[in-house]
Amino acid sequence: MDSFVLHTVWLIPCYPIIGALLAIPWLLGWSRQLGTRPAGYVNILMAGIAFVHAVLALVTGWNLPFQEISYNWLHTNSLDINFPIEISTITLTAVAVVTGINLISQIYAVGYLEMDWGWARFFSLMNCFGAGICGLVLSNSLFFTYVFLELLTLATYLLVGFWFAQPLVITGARDAFWTKRVGDIILLMGVIAIYPLAGTWNFTELATWAQTAKLDPTVATLLGLSLSAGPLGKCAQIPFQSWLDEAMEAPVPATVLRNAVVVGAGAFVLIKLAPVISLSPIVLNALVILGVATSICCSLIAIAQIDIKRVISYALSAYIGLVFIAVGTQNLNSAQFILFNESF
Repeated sequence: MDSFVLHTVWLIPCYPIIGALLAIPWLLGWSRQLGTRPAGYVNILMAGIAFVHAVLALVTGWNLPFQEISYNWLHTNSLDINFPIEISTITLTAVAVVTGINLISQIYAVGYLEMDWGWARFFSLMNCFGAGICGLVLSNSLFFTYVFLELLTLATYLLVGFWFAQPLVITGARDAFWTKRVGDIILLMGVIAIYPLAGTWNFTELATWAQTAKLDPTVATLLGLSLSAGPLGKCAQIPFQSWLDEAMEAPVPATVLRNAVVVGAGAFVLIKLAPVISLSPIVLNALVILGVATSICCSLIAIAQIDIKRVISYALSAYIGLVFIAVGTQNLNSAQFILFNESF
């Protein structure tokens, strides 16, 4: 039974997706008498199942050695892309946190959206959000991590623009999408560039390769900067800090989920990429400088705000800046502690 729970952790991101798919009939307005409320309850049920599975997996896998389950996705003569799933205390804890916050946010949304007719669309997007984060956490592949980051970018755009009849909402969704796209495109350059150098996208194998890799300093610097750009954008760090403030136009339950785990997802990826980034001292120094600048500047901006949601957005950017400082100084245990503490 214990082995079954651990070896089926790949189902955890699938439960929310199933909930989103089951909401399609209500999205199409098939029942005018019931409205769209049943879609919300279905999605909450699937989010609850995902949380229960995550907790059982965490209890079962606590302090067990690192395990990896790999599924072949694409194989050609010169390219072999697998989907490796990492099973460890860190990933299982992260999945339990993500699914728990997703469930709590959706339960809160029942009251928050009491008079709203967009239940099916909102709860489906929330579960897509949760599925993307769970997939990102479990993935031990840089390639599929990028895919899940793109899913989060799309879900952010759709959730921020949920009340699309308001001009400020449209502006906030558009700016959040394009600001994160800049970081994602630069990250894609790094994802493509690292494969010919390391011959793999597997995070574990990349860490082993980085221990003996001898790259030209310029190549190492450019590679590290490109791989850091995606997390910088996702975590709303300087110079990408403005999108998180504008994204506060989203409904509060979506804001809770995004602030607690989505913004931290970028920092989680940065921690996984730390062995590769450490190949360039220039990149490490840049992370420290950007983290310090974000922490100081965003803290000062937060002090001057009178809107509580703006205070939260800038305070969050400042706090995540501490993760970048920890990664830049190679204190990865401290970075993980700061990240999990922020989520809780």
